[in-house]
Amino acid sequence: MRDLSTGPIHQHLVAMATPIAIGMLVQTLYFFIDLYFVAGLGDAALAGVSSAGILNFIVMALTQMLSVGAVTLISHAVGRKDQAEANLVFNQTIFLSIICGVATLIAGYAFGPSYMRSLGADQATIDAGTIFIRWFIPGLALQFALAAAGAALRGTGIVKPAMLVQMLTILLNIILAPILIAGWGTGHPMGIAGAGLATSIASLIGVLLMLMYFAKLEHYVGYQRKQLRPDLMIWKRMFNVGLPASAEFLFMFIFMAVIYSIIRDFGPAAQAGFGLGSRVMQSIFLPVMAISFAIAPIAGQNYGARLPARVRETVWKAIYIESVLMALLTLLCQIEPRWFVHFFTEDEKVIVVAAEFLRVISWNFVASGIIFACSGMFQALGNTWPSLISMATRVLTFAVPAIWLSHQPGFELTQIWYLSVATVTLQTVVSVLLLRSQLDKRLFEMENSKPTS
Repeated sequence: MRDLSTGPIHQHLVAMATPIAIGMLVQTLYFFIDLYFVAGLGDAALAGVSSAGILNFIVMALTQMLSVGAVTLISHAVGRKDQAEANLVFNQTIFLSIICGVATLIAGYAFGPSYMRSLGADQATIDAGTIFIRWFIPGLALQFALAAAGAALRGTGIVKPAMLVQMLTILLNIILAPILIAGWGTGHPMGIAGAGLATSIASLIGVLLMLMYFAKLEHYVGYQRKQLRPDLMIWKRMFNVGLPASAEFLFMFIFMAVIYSIIRDFGPAAQAGFGLGSRVMQSIFLPVMAISFAIAPIAGQNYGARLPARVRETVWKAIYIESVLMALLTLLCQIEPRWFVHFFTEDEKVIVVAAEFLRVISWNFVASGIIFACSGMFQALGNTWPSLISMATRVLTFAVPAIWLSHQPGFELTQIWYLSVATVTLQTVVSVLLLRSQLDKRLFEMENSKPTS
């Protein structure tokens, strides 16, 4: 356990965000290598895998429900020096992760084909996505156990073990991708199926490594069979924090599904270009996402320790750092967006769509960084409903106008990208206003109960 209620806030942010960012960077490297080999199978394969890949948002929604609730409750318990409650929350999180993993397997195999039929631009794209889902679903199901373990450690202020396991599994994924997709060394290429299988094998290894870590090295929280019995009070507290965060990712899934359904008429090249551009964008967001993940345990421990000044300092310093980083990345995307995408495909149609997407969407990079920081602070305060409200504002103000635009004469894809920029700007304003309100409300009692000097 690491006490985050003392010491300079900016040092804690950097110390926690750095290993998180390294883990994310390695994960992005895998995404790019995976993209490279999948793109070599053709536009239909790339479009199919990209369309199927947004199932990640559903799984991320459910893992957020677990991890956000676990980080918040455990960090508050650590701040109060209540190890018993921290351990109880950890074991309840493990139990819930098993339930969610099994449900994901069943739903993925039952509804995967119909999901692809609703989004695929043509039969080749539908077939590619369906094959990928079949082999990819076990890996998604295992993400719940990994998320539960990582969240428990993050709540106690420890991030390196989860980062190392993540790096090892992703490196394994990187090694397996060319072997299984292209048949390197085996002479038996599996194509798209290999991409999904590589992820599933790597996820299984990751779960086994985390089990070994908790069995041998972790002492603050750990597996206790008797604490796996459902504790409805703990579930209620976890869901109260985690469900809004979960619904936030479901809104993001709706957002992505609307875009894919709109651009379906533009053909596989457009879907492939958007899929490539959105994956590059996700990698660009890695530094600010890492900082945002660090906000929750840092501010959460200080909130549990009743140190309101340090809670406020955490979020405002994070916003400043993230804004500077995102401004620099915006500049790079404005100078030469094609540089980010030309490595993965030689298809000029795909490159044009992806580059134009990055050029326009980069105007909301700074705003996105602020949104990430606000989201991390809502988690730390134990109230993620404001984050859900801001995301709902964005999706609702995007979906209806986007669908309307798609039916107008002369409709172009760039209109969707500009609409996205406008709605993210609106979401940022809503997030900041809600954050100021929550800080004033939640910290008022602490600040006024402190003895005057």
